[in-house]
Amino acid sequence: MDKTWNNKAWFMVLPVLVLVAFSAVIPLMTVVNYSVQDTFGNNQFFWAGIDWFNELLHSPRFWDALARNLIFSALVLAIQVPLGIFIALNMPKRGLGVPVCLVLMALPLLIPWNVVGTIWQVFGRVDIGLLGHTLDAMGIKYNYVQDPRAAWFTVVLMDVWHWTSLVVLLCYAGLVSIPDAYYQAAKIDGASRWSVFRFIQLPKMNRVLLIAVLLRFMDSFMIYTEPFVVTGGGPGNETTFLSIDLVKMAIGQFDIGPAAAMSLVYFLIVLLVSWVFYTVMTNYGQERTR
Repeated sequence: MDKTWNNKAWFMVLPVLVLVAFSAVIPLMTVVNYSVQDTFGNNQFFWAGIDWFNELLHSPRFWDALARNLIFSALVLAIQVPLGIFIALNMPKRGLGVPVCLVLMALPLLIPWNVVGTIWQVFGRVDIGLLGHTLDAMGIKYNYVQDPRAAWFTVVLMDVWHWTSLVVLLCYAGLVSIPDAYYQAAKIDGASRWSVFRFIQLPKMNRVLLIAVLLRFMDSFMIYTEPFVVTGGGPGNETTFLSIDLVKMAIGQFDIGPAAAMSLVYFLIVLLVSWVFYTVMTNYGQERTR
């Protein structure tokens, strides 16, 4: 029996395709066009080929910013994933405490990024900020404007406060989907708390953990607003991540060609690392379920 194709369905998808073309494809092609050209203003462009890419890949400034991005992403993931799992495991599964905990966990996610940066900028000040004033009263030297370690501590702590809730909510969703029969069987077998977590809860959270880690990696690797508001990339260039350096290059210095080349390399790095990480985690999950 021959299949009949209904081409009218394409008309339903056409608005989405047009929207994607205007919001993603056309801007991307514009960036690609700028990355191979140079301009001196007055809308005059000159062919540059791959010169900007060569200059970028041989630039210590780019590699330093990339290293800072990788270190920051590794730090926040190493803190947020275990902390999120721990909080999700200790949240109530039924009763009045469930909506209360869910609302409290969701509150940091509802605050705009620039507001988060402003909150922590004030929070970390030694003169009026609770964190800065408390540490100073304890005799701990803390000045995120001048001390690179204090700046990193503030930025990492801010990101942990802002985004750990996302990991908590995803892990909690995976935990509540586990049938009670698994826990009853584990209780009959006399399984310990660690055995229940290792063989029941953790395997059931594999998928949501993969989503959580991927989302947090991409977001932390592309972070801009919060550290820019708090430290402005300082002191010096200690918290100047790729996104901040890119904005400085494109808007501050108006180097359109180098900025376009950097944005493409930036995009490819995020895409490549996310794809590799997703492939490794997916294969690892499939091997565990065999």
